[in-house]
Amino acid sequence: MLERAASRPGPAASSGPTAPRVLGPTIDEQTRCVHYHRDVDVVAIRFACCGEFYPCHACHEAAAGHRARTWPAGSLAEKAILCGVCRSELAVSEYLGAPACPRCGARFNERCSLHRHLYFDD
Repeated sequence: MLERAASRPGPAASSGPTAPRVLGPTIDEQTRCVHYHRDVDVVAIRFACCGEFYPCHACHEAAAGHRARTWPAGSLAEKAILCGVCRSELAVSEYLGAPACPRCGARFNERCSLHRHLYFDD
């Protein structure tokens, strides 16, 4: 049985009654964290192992209490990405390769592609 995250939601957790909570050490309302906090670091990932949103792999590692699991290759339709600016949940297929949020236009960090293997199987 997987353990649930032991950390309390950070500031990004409450943006409305239906906004998903974001766990881990967030530093602002747009899901930036202590590990990644540039102006373009505005996404959180719903982890396949626990279904919880974290700003990054390091936040999950520090707070979740279990090992991360990547999304299988056939998971492109999963709503696994949260835009920290507009709070829209995006399908994996909408996010991968997108330079910005398709809903609000907020730019995404292009360097996130370097960590793709930590979240998604090809």
